[in-house]
Amino acid sequence: MSDLVFRSASQLAKAIRERSVSATEVLEAHLGQIARHNPALKAIVTLNQEQARQQAHQADVAVAQGELWGPLHGVPFTVKDLFDTAGVRTTWSYKPLANYIPLQNATTVDRLLGAGAILLGKTNMPELARGPQCDSPLFGRANNPWNLACTPGGSTGGGAAAVAAGLSPLDVGSDLGGSIRLPAHFCGVFGFKPTEYRVSTAGASRELKIAGRLQTMRVAGPLARSIEDLQLCLSLLEGPDGRQWSVPPVVLEPLRERPLQEYRFAWTDNLGDVPVTAETQAAVKKLAITLEQMGCHVERCTPPGFNFMEALETYGEICGAEIGVTLPLLKRFLLSLVLKARSAHEPLFRGLIKGAALSMQRYVEALARRDDFITRMEQFLSNWDGWLCPVAPGPAFTHRQMKNPLLGAPLEVDDQELPYWVWSITYTAVFNLTGSPVVVLPIACSHSGLPLGVQVVGRRWQDRRLLHTAQKLVEVGRLMKQPPGY
Repeated sequence: MSDLVFRSASQLAKAIRERSVSATEVLEAHLGQIARHNPALKAIVTLNQEQARQQAHQADVAVAQGELWGPLHGVPFTVKDLFDTAGVRTTWSYKPLANYIPLQNATTVDRLLGAGAILLGKTNMPELARGPQCDSPLFGRANNPWNLACTPGGSTGGGAAAVAAGLSPLDVGSDLGGSIRLPAHFCGVFGFKPTEYRVSTAGASRELKIAGRLQTMRVAGPLARSIEDLQLCLSLLEGPDGRQWSVPPVVLEPLRERPLQEYRFAWTDNLGDVPVTAETQAAVKKLAITLEQMGCHVERCTPPGFNFMEALETYGEICGAEIGVTLPLLKRFLLSLVLKARSAHEPLFRGLIKGAALSMQRYVEALARRDDFITRMEQFLSNWDGWLCPVAPGPAFTHRQMKNPLLGAPLEVDDQELPYWVWSITYTAVFNLTGSPVVVLPIACSHSGLPLGVQVVGRRWQDRRLLHTAQKLVEVGRLMKQPPGY
């Protein structure tokens, strides 16, 4: 195994520029790692091998001639299998799209290619990006490299597993309720959910353009091996593209270097009274105590007057209303909610069921309530450099059978159980509702050897400042480690 497969994308780019390693060597190292480990992981579902080899050779010729294509010259990357890739199939793990080959790239793909990166392949996801596991009806179940009996998370599970296991240095995923952050947490990598609309999500496959356009709270963002890579990716991906007109021009955020002692952090281990495991609580608390001992102002608190269960229900209403517009496409998705009365007491399901039947007036009223939640969150976050929260009640869970596309068995929190969806997205979906940027970074390992991450939440449009803050935290805490055996 070459050490190249566990270098960050930024490190690889620097080495290729300096000609201490070739783009071809980097690519072949990753292809070798894929050959060894992907059969068990099922993280990468479409391999762009021959085209990638040609591009790596061209990248080496260019470097030899003193030509650089961009900051990721010759670095391979993968993307979640819902981003369009010209000439390479894009399936959404959805059988009607099993053989769909787009003619145009998604904006995120175009921008990485424009920065000199090389498309290595597409990563696994659940059907239509639904759910916190990664079981594809087309490609099979993706597995967690830390423990194959566990899920890598969803819906960007394949991407997180690929980055963690050294199959890819960089993956681009999407996040509507935690789909970047939960897999990053489960697999022990870095993930970033930008402020909504900061990065274009243009590039949904033709049959899904309506669904993609209506999902207000969905964002695109990177999973990587370092905060530096997240920072680089944001600088490449952000800004208007002439396709998704809600994406505004990038406003520069002046960053002032200051000592860690001047930073202010809020933290909590409890959102909406949904419990977390003792080791999750201990990991977040330990980080908070360490920061306090280093001189930071640290305070345990949550936004005043912010009702997390009502926020989750509002999130469900908006999602339900937007999914309801695409009822012919997602009929089973909605019916499974309506027919399962036992789910109606859960805020998310109650919201989804209500949302599916909302009139335009009530949908707009739900958006107005969302604005109120955003205001409360922004007022709270204005006092802090970052807010530290768990990503989920615990580490990655073992694979669970789903009786239908949505409803799973309860999940454990030490000696008690939580409903499947309460466990899965309570700690993440609220920040899709508020549109807040969030970084996930690994901070500990569970007693069973699985990674534990933390969410660092910042103010809307302060993405670069948040990533700068996250870099400070990395210097305080543990760095990413690779799973045993890879």
